[in-house]
Amino acid sequence: KLKWEAGVHRVQRVPATETQGRVHTSTATVAIMPECDEVDVKIDMKDIEMSTMRSGGAGGQNVNKVETAVDLLHKPTGIRIKCTQERSQLKNKELAMKMLMAKLYDIENEKREMEEREKRGSQIGTGGRSEKIRTYNWKDSRCSDHRLGQNFPLSQFLNADIGPMIDAMTAKDQEEKLRQLSEDNAAS
Repeated sequence: KLKWEAGVHRVQRVPATETQGRVHTSTATVAIMPECDEVDVKIDMKDIEMSTMRSGGAGGQNVNKVETAVDLLHKPTGIRIKCTQERSQLKNKELAMKMLMAKLYDIENEKREMEEREKRGSQIGTGGRSEKIRTYNWKDSRCSDHRLGQNFPLSQFLNADIGPMIDAMTAKDQEEKLRQLSEDNAAS
């Protein structure tokens, strides 16, 4: 329901400290974002190429003789993880998988955050007064919705009774969608 509130809201008022009676104008930008769940990362084992090798270095005869190091390649992203920390191949494989999951999670999270930033930016624009969707005018005690071209009593909005405006915006949106649909059908 609140998706219609996204945009630039303009406030016009005469402050108590204003001796000349001039109207002061301010703006606030509102972005309505859906709640997002945590990013789930699923790894298909077919997408992973695993190779083993000897670890080498300190650790005695075991690291030079037994293939305990694990090298994972995630084919879709090209991420390569090499793990030689543990003394057993199984533990190194588990650790490498955890490291790969963490990297993939970071990539997915970054992608989601980028999409959210773009969505938020498209809702609020530059935040300039010319992009206003609504004006709250204290002097005339009215609230003007510029998308609808209608005025509402300011007290109604101050009491959080925005139902009539939301209903009007919903009706306008449905009307535009029906008009677009009929134009698309006429063109076909």
